[in-house]
Amino acid sequence: MTDPGTTLHASAQKTAPRILCIGMPVRDLTFRVGAVPARGSKENADHFEEICGGNALNGAIAIVRLGGRASILGPMGDARETTSRYIFDQMAHEGIETKYIVHMPDLVTPISAIMIDPTGERTIVTFRDPRLWKVQLPNTYELLKDCQAILTESRCAEFCTELCTEAHQRGIPVIVDVDRAMSLREGLLTVSSHLVFSSEPLQETAGIADDGEALRKIAKLTPAFLAGTRGPRGTIWLDEHGHLQETPAFPVHTVDTLGAGDVFHGAFALAITENQELREALRFASAAAALKCTRFGGAFAAPQRVEVDALLQREQELPAAKA
Repeated sequence: MTDPGTTLHASAQKTAPRILCIGMPVRDLTFRVGAVPARGSKENADHFEEICGGNALNGAIAIVRLGGRASILGPMGDARETTSRYIFDQMAHEGIETKYIVHMPDLVTPISAIMIDPTGERTIVTFRDPRLWKVQLPNTYELLKDCQAILTESRCAEFCTELCTEAHQRGIPVIVDVDRAMSLREGLLTVSSHLVFSSEPLQETAGIADDGEALRKIAKLTPAFLAGTRGPRGTIWLDEHGHLQETPAFPVHTVDTLGAGDVFHGAFALAITENQELREALRFASAAAALKCTRFGGAFAAPQRVEVDALLQREQELPAAKA
């Protein structure tokens, strides 16, 4: 006899918005250290853990845990790699759809060495085989069928801009996680519906050492919604009138920032598919990222929907309690 709870869960998963997450899964080797070693020195780690990551994969984990559906699209190394099998097992465990992963024979899946210091800040060294950027994506019609949004990282522009252009023409939201400086002639600038920058690449992209002025400059080049994330300083963004707005971060005890930005982007993309108002979507994403920062494990420490809803509810109740 079928468990009614299982049937209800399966039904919810079928009706939840499906988001296509474009990027490269990464094998993450994480080390907790007392201090990031200086050049030419050595440091003992207090803890080691192997997980999988990458912007798109981390965002997909957040999406599924928050009640959406996520499909991963992008290149990985040879299917015979131990790394590939490990990452696939992890994605299957999280309920992420993997049929659009493209294995590239004789290439290596990206790998990162990550040091996390006592403040929770992470230092990362990553190897990505340059030949992975030459990936040929599956059929566009198949990729966009039943797709409510695209979440991609700006570094994937070389192989995903054409797909994002088609999605844009169909009215499908295209949310771009910008954690590297972009060219002001970049095609993704004009085919995206939402561009969410980290602070440093925002300033580097605009050539202006001020987040607000950088957003205003980029706004002259694209109709997309523009925002800049600034960690514990919250998010700065432009409203429909071009006015600067700020969404504060949630104050939490941070132990691990690895994957927090990706969780933010995944939560934000899901909120957009749920038609949340922009300010609410940013608060939802901020709450998800804050909760992730309170525990170790990269995006595998991403919260469940009930945890985010509870944090948002507590925030709403605070003004009433103070009154």
